[in-house]
Amino acid sequence: MNALRFSRKHLGIPYIIFLSVFVILPLVLIVLYAFTDSEWHFTLNNFADFFLRSGNLKVLAISFGLALLTTVICILIAYPVAYVLAQSKLKASGIYLLLFILPMWINFVLRTAAVKELLYMLDGLGIYDVSENYFLSTIIGMVYDYLPFSILPIYTVLIKIDKSAIEASMDLGANPVQTFFRTTLPLSMPGIMSAVTMVFLPTTTTYVIADTLGNSKVTIIGNLIKTQFDAGTAESWHVGSAISLVLLVIIFASMLFSGKLNENDQKGGASKW
Repeated sequence: MNALRFSRKHLGIPYIIFLSVFVILPLVLIVLYAFTDSEWHFTLNNFADFFLRSGNLKVLAISFGLALLTTVICILIAYPVAYVLAQSKLKASGIYLLLFILPMWINFVLRTAAVKELLYMLDGLGIYDVSENYFLSTIIGMVYDYLPFSILPIYTVLIKIDKSAIEASMDLGANPVQTFFRTTLPLSMPGIMSAVTMVFLPTTTTYVIADTLGNSKVTIIGNLIKTQFDAGTAESWHVGSAISLVLLVIIFASMLFSGKLNENDQKGGASKW
C-alpha cells in the first residue's frame, strides 16, 4: 500500500473548507434570500422596498456620512502621529507605536463601553452634554475604536520610503514643505488608502457603537439590517438579505475605487522618478 503523500496544496484544504462553509455558503444564502419572497418565488420587491422608502435612503446617507467623517478625522490624526514616529530616531519609538495600537488588543465592546463611561463622567462634571450630542458621541467612539487601524498602515508605509528619494528632493532645491507634499505624501498614499479602507468600510455597519453611544437614537445601515433579522418573520429575512446585498455591492465598489486610486498613485509616483 502506497504511503499517503502530502504536498503544499493539501495544506490549503482546511482553509478551503472553512472558506466554503463560513464565507461562500452564507453569501449564497444571502443572495438566495434577497431575490426571493417568503414563498421562495423570484422577486425584486425586496430591493424595491428598500429603495422606495425615503427613510431607508436617509439611513444609508447617515451611515456613509458618519463613516466618511470618521475616516477623515482618523486620517488627520493618524498621519501626523505616524509621520512623527517614522521620523523619530528614538529607541522608544516602537514603544510609542505600541501604545497607540494597544487598544486593538482590547475587546471592541469593552472599548466602546469605556468611551461611554468617560462621556457620562464628563457629563456629570458639566463639560459635555451627552443627551444633546448623540451623533458627536458616536463619532468620538468610532474615531477612538478605529484610530489604531489608521496609524499602523500609514506608519508601515512611511518607514519603508527610500530615504534617498527625500535626499534627492532636498538636493534639487526643494524645501521641507515642498519635499513633504511632492515626495513623502505621494509615496505614502498606499498607506493612506489602506487606512481609509480599514476605517471607512467597517464604520458604515458598526451599529454597536451607534446603539451604545447614540443611545439608540443614531440609526445606521447596520441597525436597519439587524432590525429586519430580529423581526423574526419570513419576509423580514428576505428584506434584510436584500439590504445586506446592497451594502455589500456598495462596499465592493468602494474597494475597487480605492484600489484604482491606489494603483494610479503608485504609477504616478513611479513615473516621477
